[in-house]
Amino acid sequence: MAFTQAVKMHVGNVCGRSWMSSYQRGSTVMSQRQRDYGAVLCGRCQNSSQKLCPNSRAMHATRPLMITKLLSVDEIFARRSLQDYIKKMETEYRDSLTVVNMTEGQQDGVEELRVKRTRVSVLAPLIQYTRELQTKQQEFAETETLLKDDDPDMRDLAVLEREACQKAIQDVRQKILSLLIPEEESDMSDLVLEVTAGVGGQEAMLFTAEVFDMYQSFAAHQGWGFDILEYMKSEIGGLRHASASVSGPKSYKRMKFEAGVHRVQRVPKTEKQGRMHTSTMTVAVLPQPTEITFTINAKDLRIETKRASGAGGQHVNTTDSAVRIVHLPTGNLSQYNSARIRQWSMKLLFLYRFDLKPMAFYLCFGVIGVVSECQQERSQLKNKEKAMKVLRAKLYSMRLEEETSKRYTARKVQIGTKGRSEKIRTYNFPQDRITDHRILKTVHDVREFLVGEELLEEMNLALEEFSNQEILMDILGENNSDQ
Repeated sequence: MAFTQAVKMHVGNVCGRSWMSSYQRGSTVMSQRQRDYGAVLCGRCQNSSQKLCPNSRAMHATRPLMITKLLSVDEIFARRSLQDYIKKMETEYRDSLTVVNMTEGQQDGVEELRVKRTRVSVLAPLIQYTRELQTKQQEFAETETLLKDDDPDMRDLAVLEREACQKAIQDVRQKILSLLIPEEESDMSDLVLEVTAGVGGQEAMLFTAEVFDMYQSFAAHQGWGFDILEYMKSEIGGLRHASASVSGPKSYKRMKFEAGVHRVQRVPKTEKQGRMHTSTMTVAVLPQPTEITFTINAKDLRIETKRASGAGGQHVNTTDSAVRIVHLPTGNLSQYNSARIRQWSMKLLFLYRFDLKPMAFYLCFGVIGVVSECQQERSQLKNKEKAMKVLRAKLYSMRLEEETSKRYTARKVQIGTKGRSEKIRTYNFPQDRITDHRILKTVHDVREFLVGEELLEEMNLALEEFSNQEILMDILGENNSDQ
């Protein structure tokens, strides 16, 4: 009897509250994973799956960088595995070219011919630069003889020729490495940026507002578009949660390394005794696909409307302008283990005893699918359009995450609790430094960094360079060998 009463109380508490209330209570929901599964289960659900508890853990799409040292081009080319890989590509190119030449004009093997032609066109630039590198290395070796010549003019000419060969070799090697690193499908996409206050109360919200402004300035500096989708202020001018659509050339490629927990150390404006506090905020960066590359079946959506809260005058009190969209297939029970389903099934029997509809089960246990909501605009149509944009980005990000986990089976997706210890970057105001803990890079002048121009761009370029080298090491199979 005590258990049935507890279930009844739990159902009443859950089903009676608004779907907008989690943010109004100051809930720090971070990324799509937490908001996907619904903001219904809370911290009191001791036995709930971490993926279902919005206040428990946050998942970030960005993998932590595994390498700790950036190798030079010469060091990379000195590795035996790279030479073996290039020889393998040369062999594949010759074999594919032979098949294309032998089967040209034949009726059989059309599909194989198409595949081989594609491989030839893909590998041709790599083979061209490889042969150019061999030519330049041979010319460099020939300068050794000229350096031993008795004529001083010939020796001077040999020195100049040697320097020119060295520069040409470095340029060709860099081109070869860039060809070995594949372009990811999402790199050319636009993105949806989400920021959420973490540990630290009002100070965390103030810092979240500063970081959001930094990204807005960075987008303007890069010439990108920046459209605010959601903006939820705190009482003293900070920011609980905000999201924006960022569009521009290579915007996702440049911004994807910003995803994670950002930590700030400073004396807050709210601190009266001058003590330094440590607060956190979280950033999610989701690739934004186009409707052509990623489509959503309208039958899979449940669209809800309600009165919006916040600014808007009498208009928001008279029209259902706020929109909430739920993607039902992602709430399928098949993704959860059988033991938890049995536990939920037992509780579901109690729900039927109280004559509750089956939807109450989904509301109580969070299996409601990916959720997107918007009340930023006065128009319901515009809010629906923005909510669909965020929903498409979340679903696309989930698909990419699944593909990434298949490719990088030996790695784990970065998981964080928004705690102070699980950070990707620290902004230390007393020491006037910013440290990125993934690549151990430190830059100074925090205020200039938060302007969102050259210093932030410098950090992003360094992260991209480390990431490219890590991808190359994965391709060459360098995780456990030749190190």
